[in-house]
Amino acid sequence: MIKTLGIGDNVCDKYLHISTAYPGGNALNVAVFSKMFGAEGAYLGTFGDDVIGEHVYSVAKQIGLDISHCRFVHGDNGCARVQLVGGDRVFLTGNKGGVSRTNPPVLTALDEEYIRGFDLVHTSVYSYLEPQLPVLRRASKFLSMDFSNRTDDGYLRECCPHIDCAEISCGDQPEREIRDTVGRIMAYGCRQIVIATRGAKGAFVQVGDRFYEQSPHLVKARDTMGAGDAFIACFLVNYVGGVGDAVDFNLRDGKGITTAEAYRDCLIRLSLYRASLFSSAQCERDGSFGYGKCIALTDEDKKVMAKESV
Repeated sequence: MIKTLGIGDNVCDKYLHISTAYPGGNALNVAVFSKMFGAEGAYLGTFGDDVIGEHVYSVAKQIGLDISHCRFVHGDNGCARVQLVGGDRVFLTGNKGGVSRTNPPVLTALDEEYIRGFDLVHTSVYSYLEPQLPVLRRASKFLSMDFSNRTDDGYLRECCPHIDCAEISCGDQPEREIRDTVGRIMAYGCRQIVIATRGAKGAFVQVGDRFYEQSPHLVKARDTMGAGDAFIACFLVNYVGGVGDAVDFNLRDGKGITTAEAYRDCLIRLSLYRASLFSSAQCERDGSFGYGKCIALTDEDKKVMAKESV
């Protein structure tokens, strides 16, 4: 069984219109979705000691993630205020990650040894771990990083040399622009894969010098929160878990799949297919992966709601 570690951000998405908070955050989501898809999941990050932080921590524990290396600090956990418009999530305001931003985990020698035990390690632009990417690179067999929509040259040059896989959120960008960004990421040092998610338009993926397109499995979306993270997690669990089996058969004129290259091509296509199905299924539940908790809205929450209703 593949072992996956999400390291960095966790948040609660506060759905103001129903006074409910759902746990999420890119790094936590990938850990949770990996476990849902059959991997052994773990999360390493920082929790605040407020009601929101306590909820996210209790859910991570309930799901069965290994959270033995997490930090706990005084302060507000990351949160974002959200509303739904036709099933699509719309972010209103937030606290920019809370303690995940102000107190990201400083990795120790014990942490580094712990990280070495995982097949797949994933972090994100919202995890504020850029200074520690060399440590993650040294300790990780396969390191993935979600850049969201941050693709400026300076940031890509800083991060890409340390990672095996990059993910970007492209929305309605033209294919030409997406291909340009993917090319820059590979040119700046990303070792293996770039995943460009496009919402209801599917995804583009480049593996080495091969470029793939995956159509979405369209459903009537209840809530699109976390769908891109689900796609990433499912693809990587499939790909990383299977790519080690690629070998060339000792045959002069074999039939079927007999080369490592042909196997990898099939594995990539199957991983994309499964990721499309898995991510669409997440659109039929509330929040990133459920576990909503009714909350009392703060005065600031009420102000945001009043402003949006004008």
